[in-house]
Amino acid sequence: MTPAADELLPEQSELLHDLPAAGHHLVDGPPGSGKSALAVHRALALAHGGHRVALVSRSNLLRQRLQRDLNSAPGATAVPVTTYHKWVIDWHRRSTGAEIRFSSDGSFDWDALAASAISLTAPPEREWLVVDEGQDLPVQFYLLCRLLGTHLTVFADEYQCITDQQSTLAEISQALGAPSRHTIAGNLRNSRQISRLAQEFTLDRTSVKHPEREGPLPSLMPLARLSQTARWIAEVAAAHRGQSTGVILRHTQGQKDLLGELARVAPRLKTQTYIASAPEGRYRTVDASRPGLTLVNRASAKGLEFDTVVVPDTHLDTGDPTAAAIRMLYYVMATRARHRLYFGYAGPEEPPMLAHIPPFLLERPKPKSR
Repeated sequence: MTPAADELLPEQSELLHDLPAAGHHLVDGPPGSGKSALAVHRALALAHGGHRVALVSRSNLLRQRLQRDLNSAPGATAVPVTTYHKWVIDWHRRSTGAEIRFSSDGSFDWDALAASAISLTAPPEREWLVVDEGQDLPVQFYLLCRLLGTHLTVFADEYQCITDQQSTLAEISQALGAPSRHTIAGNLRNSRQISRLAQEFTLDRTSVKHPEREGPLPSLMPLARLSQTARWIAEVAAAHRGQSTGVILRHTQGQKDLLGELARVAPRLKTQTYIASAPEGRYRTVDASRPGLTLVNRASAKGLEFDTVVVPDTHLDTGDPTAAAIRMLYYVMATRARHRLYFGYAGPEEPPMLAHIPPFLLERPKPKSR
């Protein structure tokens, strides 16, 4: 739930107060620093100022979370919350009256979109966009917005890029033409123990200030079968009733298999799952803040947070554990957890991503007999 304006930290309130309505602004900060909450408050402030504003994200699951956060915010007003993909399609249809063209690989034809923006006979209606997790949007989106004269406020973290269409902060800044730059610090989400473990996966470990709040050590659990995994996850969720437990899986099929097994061994859990490829309905609408168990794909984990996070299939990551992409992914998954973090694996040996982590950062409990 988004905090009220008077519940923000002084530096957060000062940032919101000092940001001009016009122009482009780029705000970066680590996980748990309050970027999503600030994005919601920024959008509301612009709307209350009479501006035509939309709140934008990359993923549909994050869009759902932002919509709930905005609706629950004190002083909430009607602000569209959309994905950048839908925003581009709607803009093109509204401006040209034509359906959008896609490239052969199914992505936007950004050159054609830029040509459409340049050829508009009438200037587009002025719009203000507030972007959350802006590093996950392609740089071409920012170039298009600049052509349209759209005012952007972008909240981003360069160390949380896990998509194929990611943009660095430098690329965003260049595309927007040197926006004002701001940094927010602090970690209001994770325990000290989770933050210290997540630091093992970062590319730059020199400037991390860990939270003061203490919690249990993250744990690594050996798992033999799907049924054992499902029972273990059910036990974890049952031990923390009234709180949220997120299970982050690598593959969609893994979500489906685990969902089916959980329905068999723990039918009372009423597990939620989000599957991006599913049609509208049960598996496309998820309230990740709801107490209980939620299964999500790794690609949809950005912007989410849970009291407890379980990553049960780390044995699937067999590549180079020093590669930047996989380290960044584990950094993102670890920092989704507020209080408790569990990793699981199948096989005789610990997975490469976790085998090197010392026991004072990652506990290795003995598996329970079944």
